[in-house]
Amino acid sequence: MDTTTLIEQLQKGENAAFEYLYEHYAATLFGIIKRIVSNELDAENLLQDCFVKIWRYIGNYEAEKGSLATWLINIARNTAIDHTRSKHFIRETKNQTLDSLVSIESRSLSVSQQVETIDLRQLVLKIEPSCRKVLEWMYFDGMTQQEIAEEYAIPLGTVKTRARNGLKELRELFTQSNSIQ
Repeated sequence: MDTTTLIEQLQKGENAAFEYLYEHYAATLFGIIKRIVSNELDAENLLQDCFVKIWRYIGNYEAEKGSLATWLINIARNTAIDHTRSKHFIRETKNQTLDSLVSIESRSLSVSQQVETIDLRQLVLKIEPSCRKVLEWMYFDGMTQQEIAEEYAIPLGTVKTRARNGLKELRELFTQSNSIQ
């Protein structure tokens, strides 16, 4: 199914379109959520929350502002980040043992491969390295631009410029890869 048809059917509330969307994007969105949240059960619940948001807000999607995949990824990423900033999450992470933290870290290494299902990782690898690093910190590690600036001693304006340039470059690469297919 092409993206335009999918969006039209989703906006009409057709269940078959939503099932198609779930089948083709759930693994990718779960990988993004899991990379940020780490806890399997929390990630599964957040994926469900993510699809509820998609269903509820598909009417707000505007193709001229970005691809459907980017819109979906942003919903998943923001859902996971909101969860990590919640009081419940902060309280739970303070109570984890060292063993569970090591286990979470080793699992998160394998999750990064799930993002490749939409070739996003390959496109990201093609952009300028300083821009790529900022985007990876933002989208795959869930950091804000302010946190990146503070953590890596990079001026906030530079972080914002690298993010903007990286997204522009990524958008061009994504457009090129879609026109080839």
